[in-house]
Formats: sequence, C-alpha cells, structure tokens
Amino acid sequence: MRSFLLAATAACAVAGLTAAPAAAAPRPTGAIGLDPQTLAAVAKSLLTPDAAPEGANDWDCKPSAEHPRPVVLVHGTWANALNTWASLSPRLKKAGYCVYTVNFGAPAGSVIKASGPVPESAKEIAAFVDKVLARTGADKVDMVGHSQGGGLLPRWYLKFEGGAQKVNHLVGVAPSNHGTDLSSLLNLGESLKLMGIVGKFAGQAAIDQTRGSDVTRKLDEGGDTVHGVTYTTIVTTNDRVVTPHTNQYLTAGAGATVTNHTVQDHCPSSWVGHAGMTLHPAAAQLVLSALDPNDKGKPECGMSLPF
Repeated sequence: MRSFLLAATAACAVAGLTAAPAAAAPRPTGAIGLDPQTLAAVAKSLLTPDAAPEGANDWDCKPSAEHPRPVVLVHGTWANALNTWASLSPRLKKAGYCVYTVNFGAPAGSVIKASGPVPESAKEIAAFVDKVLARTGADKVDMVGHSQGGGLLPRWYLKFEGGAQKVNHLVGVAPSNHGTDLSSLLNLGESLKLMGIVGKFAGQAAIDQTRGSDVTRKLDEGGDTVHGVTYTTIVTTNDRVVTPHTNQYLTAGAGATVTNHTVQDHCPSSWVGHAGMTLHPAAAQLVLSALDPNDKGKPECGMSLPF
C-alpha cells in the first residue's frame, strides 16, 4: 500500500500544477528524484495504471555497443510501472539504454497490480522478456526490480522459468529476496490463523512473500543464486516493509556474483523507506553503476521519503 501513499502524496504535491504553461520544463540534469515531472507521473498512475513511464517501451530501440542489453524494469506488489519507475526510466533512457516495463499480476485497468501468485506472475515476466529479446535482437536482458519485482519474482523466473539463460544481471531495489516478517506482524497473523483472510484482501503475492511461505522455501532450497547471473541488491536500513532489512541481501552460490549495497553506507543520515527507494538519487546511481561498471558517478543523497 505504500505505493498508493506515494502516489497520493504526489497527487497533492502537483495539485497546483494544472495552471502551469503547456510546455513542460526540462528535467533536472543532476540527481533524479522529486522533480515536478516525476511527481506528476506518479500522481497520474492513479488514473492510468496501465501506462508506461517516460523513456520506456520504445519498440524501435536497438541496443548500442555501449549498452548491448535492454533493461527490463519490474515493479513491486500493489504498484505499477508508472508510479514505480517514473524517475528511473527516463534517466536510463537518457543514459542510452533501451528500457522496457510491464504491468503484471492483475487484470488490465486494475489500480492494484502484482497481487497474484508469484509463480504465475513469473510466467508473465518470462513472456515479456521473450518479447523484448525478439524485438531488440539482444541475447540477454538486464533486469531492475523493486520489492517483489526485484526479489522473489525474478528469482523464481531465473530458477524455474528459464530466466537464467536470458538475464545477465538482476538488480534488486529493496528486494523481497527472503520474504518478510512484516515487522513481526506475521507471527500475530499466524497465531490468529488470519493468513487466508489476508490472501483474499491483499492477494496471494502478499502471502507468497511472507517468511517461510511455500514460495520462499522453494526458492531458498539450494542457495540464493543461479549459475551465470550477476546480482546486485540495494537496501535501506529504514525499510519497514521487507523486514528485517537483512532478508534482502543475497549470498553468492557457484557461478554467480553478488554485490550487496546499503544506502546508509553512502548516505548515513538517510531516512529513505521502502517505497521511497525508487525515487532516491543514491539508489538510482547505484543502479546505473551496477548496470555499467564504467559509470563511476558518486551516489547523491538528496531528499529521502521515509515510507
């Protein structure tokens, strides 16, 4: 639900923009984050939940020698592509990447996305990656995901849906890699036998991402990674959704490489929370540097949204 809070906050922030001139001001050239265009896009996602963010889904884009792999952006639970990637997508496009996003885990027109079972959503991601590869002619993609979209979902795709042969690098931003205890509320829910009720209202994806679920157990059998894939996690210690935040880190198995980043190592005073990570300039720079080791940009701390 924090994505809805983010969208609602953005809607309030841009309420006064309707009287602005028709020609939009250029995006800032420095750190990305809470510029007016991004806030407007996040607010718009409440009305157009199936829309793609700026910079994404140009099906005529051809990967360059500098950036030979398309980047597939995968949103998280109860979110959508527009409100998750309104800031990062245009930044990646400007950097020269072919960028693609997909809405999944819910019928078209639904404001609440990514609420379906993780294994079923993984099949949707598999079909979308195949489409991206076919249209761009690339051999593999790089994948950047937030929450479910950077954790359990792509890990399931890599392990059980053939993704290991099609993904070069998985970058997880606040990823739900090992599930969550929902800040210890899971224990209360289990004791009261409420999980079935939670599933009806929140969707199966919420249950699949709880600590000890069938999905988390199957994924963790045999280790965190698959052979041949590079992994990066970008985590905030202030995460109150995927808890404890250490559940987001990965351990490399045979034939895999893992780099675990913590935003507070770069921005010690940052209060950025789970949803705010997709708008945080330090997290964005860590994504860019993960995708391109030649990008030596220094993470900028900027403004932090604490939710």
